[in-house]
Parts: sequence; structure tokens; C-alpha cells
Amino acid sequence: MTKSLAVDRPVDASQTLTNDKQTLTMIKRPLRYVPIVLFFSIILSTDALAQVQGHSIGLGGQVGDPSGITLKVYQNRGFAYDFLAAWDWDDYFLFNVHGLFERPLQNTPMNYYLGPGAFVIIKERRDDDILLGISGNFGINFFIERFEVFLQITPRLSVVPDTDGDVGGGVGLRYYF
Repeated sequence: MTKSLAVDRPVDASQTLTNDKQTLTMIKRPLRYVPIVLFFSIILSTDALAQVQGHSIGLGGQVGDPSGITLKVYQNRGFAYDFLAAWDWDDYFLFNVHGLFERPLQNTPMNYYLGPGAFVIIKERRDDDILLGISGNFGINFFIERFEVFLQITPRLSVVPDTDGDVGGGVGLRYYF
């Protein structure tokens, strides 16, 4: 009878690292679509649309840091959900959502708004591939017929994978349906 002996082979660290990156990429690719699916699920849900009165869904764009597509859905007078989808095709995808409380500024046609929120950033070219965190949104806006013009500041605090702060914001325009 012959016995086979197990021989330990040296571990190739570069091969292990390559396998880990491939596994992470396989996990990360489907995750990049989660914010998009959530975005449209909330917007197209029958409960949300049943509560909307008149011209309370605004779609537009924001220019700033980051620049992207923005959607605002008023739930009732003085409260709205604000969504932002932004991307740099070779670098990241960002999805941000806020619950906003809006009030008029006295003796002006403008309003101010503020509210808490959350964000997810999926990075393509960096070691920290997915960032999750909390954010706030502070801004002013005014309406011209069915258009909203806004200026906002968005401080963000990343909590996963590391704690890090950032401030974004921008100016934008939305058309209300």
C-alpha cells in the first residue's frame, strides 16, 4: 500500500490578493444597483403617489459637489423627501435621501429647509469601495410657477468603513409635475 503525504505549498500572496479583489468585485457590482432600485421603489410606490396632491413631485438637476439628478416629493405641507443620484462614471456613484422640513422666510418669496438623511457611495477606483453614512441638508428655495430654484449645503459623516466628514452642496432647478 502506498501512502500519499500532504505537502504544504507556499502561499502566493499576490494570487490571494487577486482572488480577494475578484470576490469583492463580484459582490460590489450588484450592490451598485440597490440605490437605484430603492429610489424608484419609493417614488413609484402606490402609497406615496396616493398622498401626492397637485404638483408635488419635482424632478431636476443639481450642479455642485456632487452634481446629479434630484427628485423632491412633498408628502404634506411643509414636509418633503429629497433624493439625489450623482455619479462620476469612472469613480463613484452616490445616492442621498433626506426628510426635509420646509418653512417660509418672512416677507420674502423664499423658503428655508433642513432635515436629516443618509447616503451611500459606491467607489470604483479606491480601497474603500462602499461608504455609508448620515447627512443633513440645509437650504433655501423659491418657486416660479412650476419651477423650484434652490441652493443647499449638505454636510456628510461617513460611518462605514471609517468615520470621515465632508461637506457638499449645490444649486439646482426642479420642474414640478
